[in-house]
Amino acid sequence: MSPLSQVAFIGNSLPRRCGIATFTTDLQEAIASSGTGLETAIVAMNDHGHGYDYPHSVQCQIGDERLEDYVRAADFLNQGGFDVVSLQHEFGIFGGEAGGHVMALLSRLTMPVVTTLHTVLAEPTPMQRIVMERIVDASARVIVMAEKGRDLLRTVYRLPADKIEVIAHGIPDFAFVEPDEAKERLGFGGRSVILTFGLLSPNKGIEVMIDAMPSILRRRPDAVYVILGATHPNLVRDHGETYRESLMARVRELGIEDHVVFLDQFVDQATLLGFISMCDVYVTPYLNESQMTSGTLAYSFGLGKAVVSTPYWHARELLADGRGVLVPFGDTVATGNEIAGLLTDGGRRQAMRLRAYASSRSMTWERTAKRYLATFETVCRSRMLNVIAGPIQPRPAPRIVAPAEMQTEHLLSMCDDTGLFQHAIHSVPDRAHGYCIDDNARALLLACALNDAGELPLTETLTGRFAAFVQHAWNPNRRRFRNFMSFDRRWLEDAGSEDSHGRTLWALGVCARDDASASRRRWATALFAEALPAIEHFSSPRAWAFALLGLDAYCSLAGAPAIANSLRTLLAGRLHGLISTVETPDWVWFEEGLSYDNARLPQALIATGVSMKVPAYIEAGLRSLRWLATLQTTPAGLFRPVGTDSFGERRGAPKAFDQQPLEATATISACLAAWRADGDTQWRTEADRAFAWFLGHNDLSSPLVDLDTGACRDGLHRDRPNENRGGESAVSYLLSLTEIRQLARISGDRPKLAQLQALRA
Repeated sequence: MSPLSQVAFIGNSLPRRCGIATFTTDLQEAIASSGTGLETAIVAMNDHGHGYDYPHSVQCQIGDERLEDYVRAADFLNQGGFDVVSLQHEFGIFGGEAGGHVMALLSRLTMPVVTTLHTVLAEPTPMQRIVMERIVDASARVIVMAEKGRDLLRTVYRLPADKIEVIAHGIPDFAFVEPDEAKERLGFGGRSVILTFGLLSPNKGIEVMIDAMPSILRRRPDAVYVILGATHPNLVRDHGETYRESLMARVRELGIEDHVVFLDQFVDQATLLGFISMCDVYVTPYLNESQMTSGTLAYSFGLGKAVVSTPYWHARELLADGRGVLVPFGDTVATGNEIAGLLTDGGRRQAMRLRAYASSRSMTWERTAKRYLATFETVCRSRMLNVIAGPIQPRPAPRIVAPAEMQTEHLLSMCDDTGLFQHAIHSVPDRAHGYCIDDNARALLLACALNDAGELPLTETLTGRFAAFVQHAWNPNRRRFRNFMSFDRRWLEDAGSEDSHGRTLWALGVCARDDASASRRRWATALFAEALPAIEHFSSPRAWAFALLGLDAYCSLAGAPAIANSLRTLLAGRLHGLISTVETPDWVWFEEGLSYDNARLPQALIATGVSMKVPAYIEAGLRSLRWLATLQTTPAGLFRPVGTDSFGERRGAPKAFDQQPLEATATISACLAAWRADGDTQWRTEADRAFAWFLGHNDLSSPLVDLDTGACRDGLHRDRPNENRGGESAVSYLLSLTEIRQLARISGDRPKLAQLQALRA
């Protein structure tokens, strides 16, 4: 029995004029007519305040720049009882920077999302990467229409192969027919017809084809080039019909007015199929290699047409093995020669047509709909299997009697003379994504922790490299730290996020106190003082918490300036004020939702309360950490960190996946801070529980770490560990191992002084 009864589609929809609108409508209609009895609905995107006369299938609309519409659409889908949502993603559909507004919708959905990516960028901007990664993280499956899309998702975005489906662009199930009848009906009888259709825009390369026409006419004087399609609405809005007029002017210059026909119209499917039927050669002279999907190419190929195309990604795959002809980008001579050759060689053209038609039968909308339905059913069944059927008696955390030896081999492999790489593909450093100050600041914290814990320290060269990265990240003009750096050492922004600035202050404060080098301690002290004032104007609670942890170390130094203590009082008061405002009996937290590095907030309050001798801070930190620890413990007694699927949820029970090493590390540190504050041995149990997560005591009973190299997998998905082992994960594990090994060396279960009790006395 199918778990599906209702499916919703999010994307553009006809009668809006664009390829995504056509695709969304065709897919919805194919699913609705699949014979399964499914109810379907479309949530349609409206552009720039426009509205459209939608059919009944469109049951909700979103203005692309209206954030409240995204929230309202999420409510509509949740309350409507839809089993799964099919999202059509293309940059330019959704509002916000790089289309980020869509996350306001996805983050609120309670059903699985299957996302079809109509474009996969090989070189995204930093913000495009962030948005894309958030979308695929929020998706149970991701669908692309070409193998190149799968390759890019695996190599550029580090997606596991089993999260990706390749399903071809659907096509109408149309008979293989000769073009003569359609030519007569449409007024092109007796002509050799070349066709391009689709919304007109400069990236389509129409001018290349126009320039090729004189050479074609020398061999086929009866040839006519039909350009079917309205100008893209966005182009009309910004530039009018300037582009179309320039093409028509070029036709006049070449004296081929009788051989080039412009049909300025957006046609329905029946009319379109008639025009495709009449052509002898279909041409897509696109100028951009990274075109992942072309509905016009799929339709013409599916009707068994001889296709000449530039080798953009979709065409390269679809037309391989003699199913079409590829010509170099912008090559007028090659384009003319190949088209003229096909028009003068009927046998070759017919053989190519037959190969294309036979190959396309698996692409009909009926077949495509079945593959989409199978994917929808798979993700829905997986979701049901993840529901725990009943309560299990809680068990104590496994005791870590003999923590593993400290191994830094993988960490060293993830570094070059600039610093620590952000990402890896499996265990191989991924240079494509460069570096960030977040990871290098964490690595500097690790270097200091190894010094303080009596472990074998990192080399002076490596520690100095992390410090140098932090120094170079400082932007004195903005009084902020930059965050992201490309592999060629170009900063990708003038200032990083508030959180990255706060985290760097944390590393500098600890370095000023704990670094083995006196010179580097003086450097950290000076840079901390220079970068500290910016924190006063920050609004991020995590930035406050990170800065408080740095201030805890910095203010312990002799001669720390008064402004440091003043800002510590200010930030701690803000953090304490948050929990005082937000907390309810069943929501003991600082914010309306849970996010990343959650345990750092109570840790910062506890540490600050101990140092400043403010019991209220300690009590609030302990109370919130105890609540968080309960949420992060499964009925089976395993540590289950707040998953990234939960991010953006308002006061909801945390979702289980994806689980990140960062959360385990933060929890361990916070629990040990709590243990040192009140002496309750349960905090050590909680720290052990979180550390055991790395070793395989988790939902999948799967180890995250390689004990021989110190490598750590990037997370735990619903069905497998993430096999990539980036810089953040390596440092997170090694920081946690350092703390657990230090804890194991401490005799007895209680600190010499239960500090909270002493303060109360």
